[in-house]
Amino acid sequence: MKRVRVVVALAGALTLLPLPATAATPAFTLSGGVSAPIHSMADAVRETVYVDSGLDLDGDGARDRVTADIIRPSTTGRVPVIMDASPYYQSAGRGNESEVKTYDSAGVPVKFPLFYDNYFVPRGYAVVLVDFLGTNRSRGCVDVGGQSEITSGTAVIDWLNGRRTGYSSLTGTATKTASWSTGAVGMIGKSWDGSIANGVASTGIDGLKTIVPIAAISSWYDWFRSDGVSFTGYGTPTSLGSNFENTNARSRCGAVRTQMTNGAPSNGDYTAMWQTRDFVRNASRVKASIFAIHGLNDLNVKTLQYGQFWDAVPASVPKKLWFSQTAHVDPFDFRRGEWVSTLHRWFDRWLLNVPNGIENEPQVSSERAPDQWADDQTWPPAGTVSTVLRPSSSGLGTAAGTGTAAFTDNGSGTPTNWLSGSNTGRAIYSTAPLASDLRVAGTSSITVGVSSSTPTAHLTAYLVDYGPARVRTGEGIRTLTTESCWGESRTGDDACYRNTEATAGNVDAQIIARGWADLANYASLSAPRTITPGTKYRMMFRLSTTDHVIPAGHRLGLLIAGTDSSATSRPSQPPRLTFDLADTSVRVPLRGSVPSASAVPLVANSVSAGTKSDLG
Repeated sequence: MKRVRVVVALAGALTLLPLPATAATPAFTLSGGVSAPIHSMADAVRETVYVDSGLDLDGDGARDRVTADIIRPSTTGRVPVIMDASPYYQSAGRGNESEVKTYDSAGVPVKFPLFYDNYFVPRGYAVVLVDFLGTNRSRGCVDVGGQSEITSGTAVIDWLNGRRTGYSSLTGTATKTASWSTGAVGMIGKSWDGSIANGVASTGIDGLKTIVPIAAISSWYDWFRSDGVSFTGYGTPTSLGSNFENTNARSRCGAVRTQMTNGAPSNGDYTAMWQTRDFVRNASRVKASIFAIHGLNDLNVKTLQYGQFWDAVPASVPKKLWFSQTAHVDPFDFRRGEWVSTLHRWFDRWLLNVPNGIENEPQVSSERAPDQWADDQTWPPAGTVSTVLRPSSSGLGTAAGTGTAAFTDNGSGTPTNWLSGSNTGRAIYSTAPLASDLRVAGTSSITVGVSSSTPTAHLTAYLVDYGPARVRTGEGIRTLTTESCWGESRTGDDACYRNTEATAGNVDAQIIARGWADLANYASLSAPRTITPGTKYRMMFRLSTTDHVIPAGHRLGLLIAGTDSSATSRPSQPPRLTFDLADTSVRVPLRGSVPSASAVPLVANSVSAGTKSDLG
């Protein structure tokens, strides 16, 4: 089962698969159309390389080296790489069981978190786990989505392609090459890890063939802020990064921390620092194929993050997307068998060049109810139309409203009390009961004409599906005591993980898209304006991306409010807000008949919402 040269039988014919130009003898074989486990984990090569990043952010006079732990099959053939770059390998850990890296007494890596090594190394892949600069065994500084972290990924890809120098130790001069690598790399990772996969892809680097970003950030501004307003509970880039620094970074990276602090003003402005951490603006450079996964109820990394990146990536880039009903959860923990099978075929296609046709299969898979999935050939699905709906005294429909709506922001509104009616500091408009299913698929936006009674005002808007449903609740999963195994175990690194099941409940309303803004940023995110009490201002702000079917008999609702105390900071002087209904509308990507308006008041007894958690 070692050092295997491949002769592939596919569809009854003897065929050699095309390989990257840098590849020599391939180290895989196919069985049933997918790469087969022909290599033993017991004799897999485990090693570490320290790659010259070209940076000296910690100011010690030596160029920072980024550390990559490698496990690969023992074979004379060249192999592609599955890479996960992370700050978490010695802190929060990875996966539902918070696994960390371990090493033997000689510093050789033993435990590789997650199942990627156990499953894919026997099938002819190397797995490379990269410590962000400033974390674990790397030098340098943590800069939260900035140059340091993008370079942590690009430097290792360059080394795998022979374009950068790697060393056998953190400070020594003995060099190390990746003669075993085909040069083809796929980056994968959840949350912060996946965010850097997005950032590395946006450089257009050669050798990166695919990325699999899971609940990943595409703009760090949009993780800490929303159209001028700061999210609560997220701290600052400086405080976030400080949680994961190694000893060297803590003692030497004060200048980097100061730059982040100065570049992230608490008033929510979009600064030059945020621009360098905005991967959407360079998404036109992306060449790697993309398989994205996101939870529709993720209030940690909100779905806008992937919606805006998806829209900005060139149409020529092959893309695939899963939307679950979970919050901030890895697909290994909500759709395990299907996930491993699909990921296997995805990597085979883009890293081994197996012509399995996965890029021609349905582009999107969306969870409609717990463990019930539906597929579409393209996303947004064919027939989706950007539709303007307007609130009025008649409800929510296509006709323009007249008059005003007014309420006082008491600074304590929450999704639950706004929808239940226990906090009246909001306005709600709805359609009539739908005659047929209506699908909302894409990113919505709202435009308001609003005046404030004070010089400070924060705004909130929700799209709501009113009607009974069975949904995942909370984070969306419960961890069980039983285990299942995925790949080959070896001493110090088993392939078995605890199973999960859906947490589900009945609700009579679901928030399907959310948005927040600071009225002071009505004209510019980078330069707030003074608000004159009583003067009307016009502002457009974004709502989160969604893919949701509102069933026939339900209503589509629009809720407009002030401060959402569950998500955003409170203005210094909460105001009374007055909305000009003739100048207020919401643009929604709809597939189905445009609903008529209804003035029937709506009160919900419960609401489905994911919980906010730490980034990882």
